[in-house]
Amino acid sequence: MKLLTLSIIISLVSFNCGSKSAASTQTQPQKIATFNLITEKQFDDLFPHRNRFYTYAAFMKAVKELSQVTVKVDRRSVSVYQYTRADKTTGKATIVRQDENWNEDWVKKQGDSVYTVDYGNFCTEKDALTNKKELAAFFANVAHETRFGENGKHDDGLIFIHEKDTSNAYLAPNDAYPAVAGKKYYGRGPIQLSYNGNYGKASDFIFGNKKVLLNNPKLIETDPVVAFETAIWFWMTPDTRKPSAHDVMIGKWQPNATDKAKGRTPGFGMTINIINGEVECNKGDNMVSMNDRIDYYQYFLKQLGASDPNCACSCGKMEAYHY
Repeated sequence: MKLLTLSIIISLVSFNCGSKSAASTQTQPQKIATFNLITEKQFDDLFPHRNRFYTYAAFMKAVKELSQVTVKVDRRSVSVYQYTRADKTTGKATIVRQDENWNEDWVKKQGDSVYTVDYGNFCTEKDALTNKKELAAFFANVAHETRFGENGKHDDGLIFIHEKDTSNAYLAPNDAYPAVAGKKYYGRGPIQLSYNGNYGKASDFIFGNKKVLLNNPKLIETDPVVAFETAIWFWMTPDTRKPSAHDVMIGKWQPNATDKAKGRTPGFGMTINIINGEVECNKGDNMVSMNDRIDYYQYFLKQLGASDPNCACSCGKMEAYHY
């Protein structure tokens, strides 16, 4: 990868993003949905040659730990953010990011855009069939990202812990999540999380502290639970310009006029666009890597006892998101 309301009363304070003096408040603990779509045997059957790093126990622990987290995202202007991370089990909510110009008048006048990501909704939000389709789509993408490369087979997913070529540091200017000197942010984990911006944002959401993964990016390739958590984080979290793969697969996301004009439609193909659109989409229906993801999706659907007969699986005519 190269690239729903939580009611919280927050006492707003002004501090730089990532400050340790984050404001906290207390709400009532919330009920957590139960993920029970796959057994250990099914997991092992889906990934028979997987690296021993990627265990069923680690996957299930990642699902469970993240299911306890919600993050409320407030945006003012184009890119001024406040993130409020809440623990469902305790009811504690903490502002983990508030950009330094959050309370300036010119920013306030731009209005607010607010949404909440509930990580407990991973493959649990809808009916059984929809949830299985989402899990199949998630597994299809992570299998492709980590496969050994034997096209036409479906038994070689979850093999690579990090990308083969680790010479590229994947650094990009980012005021909120600056790269740490000497650290590399190449693709790691099931979704091959890349770039310091993604590492820092994922760290804010997962741990409530951007420094955890910015300072120690190798944690994703040494702790399998964290590795799976970063994949689920990416899957569940919308970006400024594009929806989450989760919202696409459950039918929550619907294309606006701009999306329609660019050929973006609900279905598995949109998940490819979200994850690696600039490389694989809008290049016709014969794109090898795109079709590999589609083949995996169809295979995992069958193994999970589900189907998607009206699948809009291809992104061959979808325009990618550009930054």
